[in-house]
Amino acid sequence: MDFASLLGIISGLALIISAIFLGGNADVFLNVPGLMIVAGGTIAATLLTVQFKDVLNAFKAAWIVFTRDNTNPQEMIDTMLELSRVSHRHGLLKLGDVESDSHMLKRACNLLSEAASEQVIRNTLQNEIDSLIARHHTVQDVFRKMAAYAPAFGMLGTLIGLIQMLSQLSNPDTIGPAMAVALLTTFYGSLLATMVFLPIAGKLHARTLAEVTNLEIIREGCISILTNDHYMHVYEQLSSYLPEAQRKPMKVGRGKQPASAVPGKERT
Repeated sequence: MDFASLLGIISGLALIISAIFLGGNADVFLNVPGLMIVAGGTIAATLLTVQFKDVLNAFKAAWIVFTRDNTNPQEMIDTMLELSRVSHRHGLLKLGDVESDSHMLKRACNLLSEAASEQVIRNTLQNEIDSLIARHHTVQDVFRKMAAYAPAFGMLGTLIGLIQMLSQLSNPDTIGPAMAVALLTTFYGSLLATMVFLPIAGKLHARTLAEVTNLEIIREGCISILTNDHYMHVYEQLSSYLPEAQRKPMKVGRGKQPASAVPGKERT
């Protein structure tokens, strides 16, 4: 699992659970009807808003993001430099033999080996980037909607509890416990929104930005290879995608073939 995600989940839950136990009886924070209202209502409203397949894709994407590392942009830059070296030594046709887990990199190499024009390569790869952004936006939007619905259903559960409480004002001993139960649904809704749904949406957005950076490196690297730029020119152009503190000296191996060794997994 991604270390930052793991640390955030553990620390957040630990602080909340510790505060509950330090405050006294933890049993008062468990209310099954309240959980049914918040969780069930949030899922139902989300399914009414978006397609069922989009909800499934959202949870699959969240699992992938939290359990797999993203490709380092520096690794992608090194890969493009290696492909540039191969093209200079063996020609563009050799790039058709490149194998990679990245669908976009494989497609880009095929376009280069087929002697496609610069405009065709640029338009094709830009369409790939735009399509990825659109797909990822749909996934992120599912969790943003759930983050909006959860507090709303929490408030709805609180209103239901208050109505039930006010109907029993003749018995003052039940007012305190009934009020606590009524407020629990608001607690559940806020907890799900701020601890689960919004962080997941934020993590997905951050991963999208990182993947877009890698895809842009592939696009610009392929254009540089097509125009037969020098290694140093390719490096200087692609390294601009990284902060200056993260840039490493250019490394281009000798005798190293890119086939089946190209890093990068494109995630949808």
